[in-house]
Amino acid sequence: MPIDPSAVVAATARVDPEAIIGPGARIGEFCVIEADVAIGAGCLLEPYVFVKRWTTLGERNEISAGTVLGTDPLDKGFTGERSYLRIGNGNKIREHYTISRGTEPESVTEIGDGNYIMTSGHIAHNCVVGNHTVIASCALIAGYVEIEDQAFISGGVVVHQFSKIGRLAMIGGNTRVNSDVPPFFLYSGFDVEAKGLNLVGLKRAGYKASDVAVLKKAYQILYRSGLKLEDALAKIEREIPTPETLHLVAFVRRSKRGICRE
Repeated sequence: MPIDPSAVVAATARVDPEAIIGPGARIGEFCVIEADVAIGAGCLLEPYVFVKRWTTLGERNEISAGTVLGTDPLDKGFTGERSYLRIGNGNKIREHYTISRGTEPESVTEIGDGNYIMTSGHIAHNCVVGNHTVIASCALIAGYVEIEDQAFISGGVVVHQFSKIGRLAMIGGNTRVNSDVPPFFLYSGFDVEAKGLNLVGLKRAGYKASDVAVLKKAYQILYRSGLKLEDALAKIEREIPTPETLHLVAFVRRSKRGICRE
């Protein structure tokens, strides 16, 4: 049965017969759910949420009023073929937010688990957002951006297409991210600049003082040693190899746009 018997659907909501509504889901007043949509168990859609075709939500997602999921990409090259938006479990997406599906046929925009996405922003086509990130109000995430787990993107941040934001990176408000942002560090400035370690985020994530000291040394080698980039990465690998520093090195080596500087 497309609508589980335990789901609650408001009388004014419009749910396509080909949509799937899971156990215990609650669909609010004046919501619109198109065909080929799957809403997982325990999801809450507040009034006026619009879920467009080829969108999938996992379990226990909370979607606030006025949000539109699975919008056509804001891309002049889009020609209307089938593509997808896939959202994991336990996310909160607040009021008046839009997330697009992919541009190319059969491509995907992906949102992981446990993310807190605040009001009045946009995540564009073909983005990949990891788990337990925070994306604050009025942030704009352009196409093909990748955001690793536990990153924190403050209000008003704008992220250029194809940029990558590393795990536990913290980007200050109104920053323009126009290059890749390595993990574990703090960033601000009109054009994104490294400003040290994300000490608050590392502490909240359970890192010990000894772990932070190693990352601080890695930061100093990467940004302040005066070494060429590859020599700095080799020095980090050789002198302070931990799971975090090796992740940092791998992130920098994968960068195609280049990393931001101090």
